[in-house]
Amino acid sequence: MKEISCKLLVIGAGPGGYVCAIRAGQLGIDTVIVEAGKPGGTCLNVGCIPSKAMIHAAEEFEKVAHMAGGSSPLGISVAAPVLDLGKTVAWKDGIVSRLTGGVAGLLKKAKVKTVYGWATFRDGKTVAVETETGTQIIRAETVVIATGSATVELPFLPFGGPVISSTEALALGEVPKKLAVVGGGYIGLELGMAFAKMGAAVTVVEALPRVLAQYDAELTRPVVKRLAQLGVEVMLGAKAKGVKGDALLVETADGKSTKIAADKILVTVGRKPVTEGWGLDQIDLDMAGKFIKIEDQCRTSMRGIYAIGDVTGEPMLAHRAMAQGEMVAEIVAGHKRSWDKRSIPAVCFTDPELVTAGLTPEEAKASGEIKIGQFPFAANGRAMTKLGEDGFVRVVARADNHLVLGIQAVGQGVSELAAAFGLALEMGARLEDIAGTIHAHPTQGEGFQEAALKALGHALHI
Repeated sequence: MKEISCKLLVIGAGPGGYVCAIRAGQLGIDTVIVEAGKPGGTCLNVGCIPSKAMIHAAEEFEKVAHMAGGSSPLGISVAAPVLDLGKTVAWKDGIVSRLTGGVAGLLKKAKVKTVYGWATFRDGKTVAVETETGTQIIRAETVVIATGSATVELPFLPFGGPVISSTEALALGEVPKKLAVVGGGYIGLELGMAFAKMGAAVTVVEALPRVLAQYDAELTRPVVKRLAQLGVEVMLGAKAKGVKGDALLVETADGKSTKIAADKILVTVGRKPVTEGWGLDQIDLDMAGKFIKIEDQCRTSMRGIYAIGDVTGEPMLAHRAMAQGEMVAEIVAGHKRSWDKRSIPAVCFTDPELVTAGLTPEEAKASGEIKIGQFPFAANGRAMTKLGEDGFVRVVARADNHLVLGIQAVGQGVSELAAAFGLALEMGARLEDIAGTIHAHPTQGEGFQEAALKALGHALHI
């Protein structure tokens, strides 16, 4: 049994863990990172990155299919396209391996030692790792838990056979003829819309009264409209009950039972923190529900143990984990650091895309009077030239001093506006700051400036 000692041990090489380890290495801290799978965690391997690759492929295929129908307003017509999903998946896998290899290289460059295997706590300072070559004991002064999250499995729809998670959906050899999606949140709709574009007949089963329930109805309206255009059937107030043969059993909103024929049943009902299997019972950490409880600098209830990322709660976003990881590395190095989570933008890569940063209008109203400015992409020249007129940018600010509290957008390609939204909130922008910033023409970003002008009462283009 081999033993090593280090100053910092990071458990999990997802976005939070690997960023923490790289930054610690840069700061000269003797760091070891343990990973059971490949570097990059869920996000790089079976989440954010591969899903965006598949979504892009689906968009491209649908564009060409539209042109083949002879109905393209651009005057382009082509022969009917053919999709080789195996080839698409191989291309996606190539991107993933480039990125995971890149992370491994960055860890090496920062002089971080990577140990591959499953880590289990022996006590608050000691971890045993089951590696291919036997058990490795690691003793550390400080430990960062970055074990991430896993797909929630429904007991009456266990994964296997036709029932798949997003992981399997991203590795299918062919497009299912009929796909049932259980859960109308962002993962279900991102993948459901992608498969609909690739030619699958898609049915979404959502227990709540509307899809994308974490967003307000006005923001999601263009997505709901697009679902209908793509021929996606959406069953609201409906509960999946199980699988029988090649069908999903569903209880509809009016209490009736029905069957949905499906080659594949994609279950996307959320994610849960990975708190089992690594010895949580061997250390005494306070919990916040099913998550590890942390204070604002990511310290747990045990001295010398930090926790970051999905295992610590919502929002379960890679960039939140990265920000926490970077901060913890600097705190361990003795730097004075805090974390202001005024703005953690969230992006939903449906068609059209959704971006939210800061407070929603409802949340902002709770703290006093507000001003709202909204500008439609139907009045934006660049959106018109991209056939992307659906959607808008909305800015929410305090009525008294015009401090911007929240920014939302829905539209084609608006994910790239997330950086501007986050920056405005992080820097404490007022409506006048955004309105007075010269935005390049013609771009969709002009909608941001126009929304601020609208809130001030003098929009120029509507």
